[in-house]
Amino acid sequence: MKELTKREEQIMEIVWRLKKAFIRDILGEFPEPQPHYNTVATLVKILEKKGVLQAEMIGNTYEYSPTQDFEAYREEFLEEVKERFFDNSLPKMLAHFAKKEKLSEAEKEELIRIIKSKL
Repeated sequence: MKELTKREEQIMEIVWRLKKAFIRDILGEFPEPQPHYNTVATLVKILEKKGVLQAEMIGNTYEYSPTQDFEAYREEFLEEVKERFFDNSLPKMLAHFAKKEKLSEAEKEELIRIIKSKL
């Protein structure tokens, strides 16, 4: 998986939400103060080179769309986190988050119920 910077992820979140977007569409989704058009265009080109965006020529400009949906990206990202930081162990990963989040008894029971229902 290609690692994305915070700003690249921000752009991807916009494109995932819009499904297809021109640079101006992406720019319009940023809160004020908006980044410069050239900054967004450069980041979109980087995302295209990383293979997470694809471009289609529409008239004399490009329309961009994601090469995978958000769910697939999240799945790939979490799999990599599990491999890199938790020795590819889901129990270790879940234990880490359960401890860190200080789950209530009800939340622990819900987590156990979810795990059991998936078996």
